Amino acid sequence: MAGKGSKRLVGVAMASSVLLLAVLGGCKKEESAATLVAQAKQFQQKGDSTAAMIQLKNALAANPEDAEARYLLAKLSLEGGDVLAADKEIRKAISLKYPDAQTMPVLARALLMQGKFQNALDDTEAAAKAGGAELLCARADALLALNKRDEAKALFTSVLQAQPQHAAALVGLGRVAFLERNAAAAMSYADQAVAAGPKDADALMFKADLLRAQGKPEQALEAYAQVLVANPAHRSAHIEKAYLEIASGKYELAQADLVAAKKITPGSMMVTYTQALLDFTQGKNAAALESLQKVLRAAPEHMPSILLAGAVNLNLGSTQQAGQHLRKYLEKNPDNLYARKMLATSLLRGGQTPDALAVLAPALKGGEPADVQLLALAGESYMQARDFNKATEYFEKATALEPKAASLRTSLGLSKLGKGDKAQGLSDLEAATALDSKSLQSGIALIRAEIGQRNFDKALAAAAQLAKSQPTNPELSQLAGVAALGKGDAAAARASFERALSQQATYFPAVSSLVQLDVYEKKTDAARARLLAFLEKDKKSVDAMTALAGLAVVREQPDEALTWLEKAHAEQPDAVLPAMRLGIQYLRSSKAPQALALARKMLVALPSNTDLLELQAQSQLAAKDPGGALESYSKIAGLLPKSGLAQLHLAEVHLQLKNEAAAAEDLKKALQLQPDLAQAQLLQAELSVRQGKPDAALAQARQLQKQHDKMPAGYLLEGDILSLQGKPAQAVPAYEKALALSKAPGALLKLVDAMRRGGKAKEAEQRVAQWRKENPAEPMVAMYQAESSLAAKQYPIAIEQFEAILKANPKNAVAHNNLAQAYLQLKDKRALASAEQAAKLVPNHPAIMDTLGWVLVEQGDVARGLPLLQKAAAAAEGNGEIRYHYAAALSKSGDKAGARKELEQLLAKGNSFPQQDDARALLKQL
Repeated sequence: MAGKGSKRLVGVAMASSVLLLAVLGGCKKEESAATLVAQAKQFQQKGDSTAAMIQLKNALAANPEDAEARYLLAKLSLEGGDVLAADKEIRKAISLKYPDAQTMPVLARALLMQGKFQNALDDTEAAAKAGGAELLCARADALLALNKRDEAKALFTSVLQAQPQHAAALVGLGRVAFLERNAAAAMSYADQAVAAGPKDADALMFKADLLRAQGKPEQALEAYAQVLVANPAHRSAHIEKAYLEIASGKYELAQADLVAAKKITPGSMMVTYTQALLDFTQGKNAAALESLQKVLRAAPEHMPSILLAGAVNLNLGSTQQAGQHLRKYLEKNPDNLYARKMLATSLLRGGQTPDALAVLAPALKGGEPADVQLLALAGESYMQARDFNKATEYFEKATALEPKAASLRTSLGLSKLGKGDKAQGLSDLEAATALDSKSLQSGIALIRAEIGQRNFDKALAAAAQLAKSQPTNPELSQLAGVAALGKGDAAAARASFERALSQQATYFPAVSSLVQLDVYEKKTDAARARLLAFLEKDKKSVDAMTALAGLAVVREQPDEALTWLEKAHAEQPDAVLPAMRLGIQYLRSSKAPQALALARKMLVALPSNTDLLELQAQSQLAAKDPGGALESYSKIAGLLPKSGLAQLHLAEVHLQLKNEAAAAEDLKKALQLQPDLAQAQLLQAELSVRQGKPDAALAQARQLQKQHDKMPAGYLLEGDILSLQGKPAQAVPAYEKALALSKAPGALLKLVDAMRRGGKAKEAEQRVAQWRKENPAEPMVAMYQAESSLAAKQYPIAIEQFEAILKANPKNAVAHNNLAQAYLQLKDKRALASAEQAAKLVPNHPAIMDTLGWVLVEQGDVARGLPLLQKAAAAAEGNGEIRYHYAAALSKSGDKAGARKELEQLLAKGNSFPQQDDARALLKQL
């Protein structure tokens, strides 16, 4: 028993010792945290905030529940500008029941610095009932930010009634006075605040801010320096100094202040923002954007960062992203003219002229604006809208304010040229060059204008004059080449383009012009060699790769074109234009899956890019996914709510989906947005025809003619509707008008067909003969004439006509095919060579396989011809002529049963075809 008892006692003793160790360990841990907090306070008193924060974080590692450490860390984070850390730590301190009198002012300030003004009031409302000057001042600041000026003033006044020398309340009333445009009273309050607290950093900061606002940068810099004497760890003083140094171009000093601020608070949002501002000012836009993205991830409503992000994206050419940021900023700050001008600029660069004018409208209302840049933007907007009278009006106002500005005089001249005032427009351009004879912008505008007016000698003279001050400028040589080309002097043009290249070996416009000359002279090998040589000098030239792709298309080498466009996209994988070119070529090459994959890849980074969405929609249509295309076009319509074209695309897809009601609604919206959108009017008329409403279709056609009297489309539409109604004679005048406007072969063929069906076949033939005489090299009517001869069984004439067509274009597969048919009718053995050439050019086409197969069968090679006819018949089951040829070939091969079955099925369908009588006769024989 005794043994057992002693064992039990030993166990109890061991357990007790374990408990004791635990208690002792806990005491040691708590003592350690308390010591670290005490050390942090000592560091803070010495002005070493960084060391203080390190000790506080160590204390919290030792005891995460230390409320005082949380509070102190929050306060230091707030002072250092790390608002999010301050918010997080103060809320933890509050949850650990640290006194409201100390935590609530910190919480309010943290929310204020995040722009959450209403939250600052709501979250501290209960604590405010207990009073506390610091909290009441923070709440008054929130009211002031919410534009509740009277309530803020009353609250600051109540604090001063209790504590007449309270610096924060005096600063608050100073802010109110400043907002009331009473600068003297504001400075008086600032002086009182500094007198009440000579080392109060906030009071000193307010005075410095006032000096800065009064346009006294040197005095403000001295005042900020005093803040740093009072508190060397005052991050905001460093930042405000940096702002002034950035404005005065002292970038190295600004960077030094930002480095100091970063040491105080490494993760400070405001330091990051100011670094972005410094980078932006120095043209380092990519670096600025990276910093701004960090700020906006942490504080998405930080308005200065939103405004700066708009400016940075605009400089980077990302107009859509710039517009999104600037719109958001203007929603909160509608009176900010700088943001309004930038948004208008981004919209203009993005081709959204009506939206740009709408953005500028509020700033242009009410009296004559005295902002030259605003007036110039309005002029530029109206220039893009092709309202040259309005553009001239605004450029004249801008020029009146700055009469010696050559750039404004240049814009004025261009606007006058646009409205047809050629003499005065050129006069203004000449005046611009007189104001600044060395101005490249004005000089080049004048040269371009002279070229546009076909004053080529004057353009050459202006280029030579400007070249005296710009002797190595390749653009001037390039323009001289364009002017020489306008005069028809290709040799001089080539020499000018070569000179441009000698001035700048990587000047692509000159290479492009030389390549165009090479192609015109049918020297495509030389053009290709020239581009490859340029690419050796500038290995990353996307322009050269794109030009090589275009040349490959001219040379009928689509695979090579794709290769070059893929290289261009690989060189600039994030750029939209190279991706769009590649996607379009994929579609032209019947590679819809690749085009779709490319569009989807690009849309991951740019989900709102309408060009990429358009590529995706076209790819989906090519991949026979109209439902997907409808979704893509719906997104475009959502992003471009004022675009009639977007609604037109929706209508086209709805028609593919056989939803005519939805298509009609889309077209109605399209024409409400753009009443003169010709494509929508045409489709609306087509839909009316589909729905059996020819009178409505005719009315729509005549409306189109009224709005676009110089366009043939409305007259062609009227002729087509009347032809469909079986009124060919009435269609003739409409087709005549369309032909007079367009001089197009398609209009002639419609006219000729209507004349023939209206009983004027002889006159129709005369019109075709007259056209052929006047346009001997035009291929479409030549083909029509030859096919008409073939249909009329005038085989020798048809052969002569097809041979002439093929002499001009040896790769015309249809002409080879039809020539083979004409040869066959005359038992000419050349039929086989012609049919084989057609099949080589366009393999697997049912009609071409039929011709080749039938020629082989007729020439006795049934074994080779039969498989071709079988394949053609399978691909074109509804074509009676092909099916008859196949049946006849089966019969000649000895397969009488197969031939009989094929003929019975063909004749049972009841469809007419040219060889119907021959088919019946063959079936009787079988």
